[in-house]
Formats: sequence, C-alpha cells, structure tokens
Amino acid sequence: MLDAGEGERVLLPSRYVPKGLDIDGEIEVFISMDSEDRPVATTHSPLVMAGEFALLKVSAVTRVGAFLDWGMPKDLLLPFAEQTRRLKEGEEELVHVDVDGVSGRLVASAKLGKFVMETAPSGWQGGKVVSLLIAEKTDIGIKAIVDDCCWGLLRYNPADTVPSRGNRCRGYISRIREDGLVDVSLEPPGYSRIPAVKEHIARQLSLVEGGFLPVHDKSSPEQVREAFGVSKKAFKQAVGALYKEGRIRISGDGIYWLK
Repeated sequence: MLDAGEGERVLLPSRYVPKGLDIDGEIEVFISMDSEDRPVATTHSPLVMAGEFALLKVSAVTRVGAFLDWGMPKDLLLPFAEQTRRLKEGEEELVHVDVDGVSGRLVASAKLGKFVMETAPSGWQGGKVVSLLIAEKTDIGIKAIVDDCCWGLLRYNPADTVPSRGNRCRGYISRIREDGLVDVSLEPPGYSRIPAVKEHIARQLSLVEGGFLPVHDKSSPEQVREAFGVSKKAFKQAVGALYKEGRIRISGDGIYWLK
C-alpha cells in the first residue's frame, strides 16, 4: 500500500513492487482507475498524461469506439462520439487525453478544436520560442499546436525537411496577425537566426572526434536537418560565416573544425 498524500492509500500490485522496497521507501508510480473504479498504481509509464496531446496507434475497434495503445496494460478508449473519422486497427490518430467527468477515467478525444484555441493568448509576440506539435498538412501550410494551447500555421519550402505528424519540436512565432492567428517557423525569424545557428554548428563540430562532419553544400536538406536541425539555407549562411572567420575548413567531403 502506498501513501498518496492527504490520507489516501493506493494499492501497488505485487507484480510491480521492485525488490528492496521497504516500509517508508519511496517509488514513482502512475495512478489510474481499475475496472471497479478504484485507484490503483503501476510502475508502467504512459505515453501521454491527462491534459496532454499525443499521436497514438489504434489497437482495436469495438462497438463502443476505438482503443489506443498508450503504453499501459489496458488500452485507452477513444469513443465514437469523440472521433472525426472512422478509424481502423493499426492507424494512428492525434488525440487529447482528459479525465471523463462521469466515470473519472482517462478518455481520448480526436476533436482537438475543443482543447486548442484559434488565436494567440494576449501578450504573445513575434520571435517567442515555443513548442510545436505537428498536426496536419493543409494547402497553405502545416497546422501545429503551439505550446499546447493554440493553433499555429507553419509555412515551409517543399525542399525542407519538416517533422512528421505527431512529432514535437522547437519553433518560433513569426508573427501574430491582426486577427490573432499565429504564424510559426522552425527557425528564428530573419537573419538574426544566423549567429545562433553558426555557434550551434561550431559546437557540434568541436565535440565530434576529429572535428569533422560529412555535411556540405551538396548534402540534401534532409541530411542537413538531421545533422544540425536547421534548414539548408540557414546552414549555408552559417557555414559561410564560420569560413570567413577562419574557424572551419570546407572540403568536398564535409567541413572540418580548425582548433
């Protein structure tokens, strides 16, 4: 039995109790409701918590809805009423997880508009560093959930490598439009990003053995993004600046750090 605070005791089934755990010992657990609506603890780590978004795979579809694999022994229910399309086993869906007000259990919803604002909170400004959760591609760009609270539109060049749906990445607010809608970018707006990119590349080179990375101006945008997490345009500008400063040597097979 675990003391969960405020006088509440929660069962940790013996199959989850590690060896060496004694009275007054501490253990980190996840607490959910069992089939009889009693709180029960486990040492399993879920892929998503209440109030969070995640891309989850459909493990089964039944007459009550779709069940999602969220890393726990019992799958997470996505009721038909909370779906935006009929799902099939093996598909993935981006959902928000919350506590059901009636049963007290966690439940998923694919109707993200109920949990994401259309416009930016007051006080947000261009250049702000934010977390982006990639949601879906549209005709004018990629919709992303910004800081888990509002929609943002990521405009991109088809030649750029963009994180796939359900991935999280760091981004920047390009601008807040007059109607409150948010434009976002994967890089700091304007040429101001180059000093930061330059120092990032320099640090990466200085840390690798031999001070060499096989990335150059003939590398694909995907290779550049994988190596440094920036667009090829920003990479070329930053490498050019480093070369002018005499900090790197550029060759046909990559770039070398000059200690």
